[in-house]
Amino acid sequence: MREEIIKIAKDAQKASRVLASLSTEEKNAVLKEMAQALVRNQEVIIRANKKDLLQAKKAKMPAALVDRLTLNEKRIAGMADSLLSIAKLDDPVGSEIKSWNVPSGLNIRKVRVPIGVIAIIYESRPNVTSDCIGLCFKAGNSVILRGGSEALNSNIAIFKAIEEVVKANNLPAGSVSLITTKDRKAIDILLKLNEYIDLVMPRGGEALIKKVVSLSRIPVIKHYKGICHVYVDDYADLNMAEKICFNAKVQRPGVCNAMECMLVHRDVAPRFLPLMLKKFKEAGVKIRGCLLTNKISREKIRKVTEKDFRTEYLDLVLSVKVVDSIDEAINHINIYGSHHSDSIVTDDEKNAAQFLKKVDSACVYVNASTRFTDGSKFGMGAEIGISTDKLHARGPMALEELTSYKYVIYGNGQIRN
Repeated sequence: MREEIIKIAKDAQKASRVLASLSTEEKNAVLKEMAQALVRNQEVIIRANKKDLLQAKKAKMPAALVDRLTLNEKRIAGMADSLLSIAKLDDPVGSEIKSWNVPSGLNIRKVRVPIGVIAIIYESRPNVTSDCIGLCFKAGNSVILRGGSEALNSNIAIFKAIEEVVKANNLPAGSVSLITTKDRKAIDILLKLNEYIDLVMPRGGEALIKKVVSLSRIPVIKHYKGICHVYVDDYADLNMAEKICFNAKVQRPGVCNAMECMLVHRDVAPRFLPLMLKKFKEAGVKIRGCLLTNKISREKIRKVTEKDFRTEYLDLVLSVKVVDSIDEAINHINIYGSHHSDSIVTDDEKNAAQFLKKVDSACVYVNASTRFTDGSKFGMGAEIGISTDKLHARGPMALEELTSYKYVIYGNGQIRN
């Protein structure tokens, strides 16, 4: 197994040098063919996905996680559309970030270049396979994928459909790679190959990310858990707040940008919480609330704990806390949040500005659902994930975030004295 993974990494490094020099037109043509291949092979992909779903149900996987795993014609069409949208985006490779002249007469240009070889270790969602391939390819990078065993059949079917396009266009074999072994030692081996791999991105649960960070010799960008908050301010439009909170929790609870904790100002809690909690109950949401939430609620609910505040439920479960001030809300978010996405609902410009300035998260919202933290919703096409790091990328990672830069210097015979 070790020799096989080393070969994959070496091939990827060789391929990255070829991909870096492809024209925008060449890359876009291949991306369109990849999209067509997904649709053309949708029956094969759905059959493979059914095998994964059967195993998930046998393992009694939570409904929200089964939803993340599920593929159908609509979702495959969405995967194809993501590839097409990536093809329509401006190519960052070769674009000039800035340029300037220095007293020596040199002209210095800062230009975007591919990172090189990117390894992505991810869980559950098979659409990640095609999104990551598309984004890395457009940015001129080769990619090594290692998905979770729960989606292995789906990932293989998606990969094979795309691999056919790579071969048909005479691109190097290492342009896209998928590690298919279920042996977890494969990750250990991969993370030591800093000679060939330039960047690793883990996408998944806390245990996976901690393992990757502790073992990797390769720079890591963490796509950490999403403990997202919505704070309902004392100056909130409560009808708007109800719609935003319901959407942030219920629309798709098994994803990283779903709300996991709702904070409500004490002054509006008696008016807001009874109707909001009733609506959540009707949608099947289990509430874990503070003492004041319990007092205001018309039904007894489970007491929220410190552990709850630090938990990414990825399910129809919600922590609720009544706070005395916006300062308490911001402090709570900065202590218990995961620096992913947090929102304030308010009509007060001063409070909005304070929230935006002081909440230390990749994405901060005013009067909108956290569910918009998504590359496609940000106009980036697709995304490779949501970075909760600060270096070198933060928030939705798309094409620009998959590039580095180099300095290109033009002279006319200068030498340094």
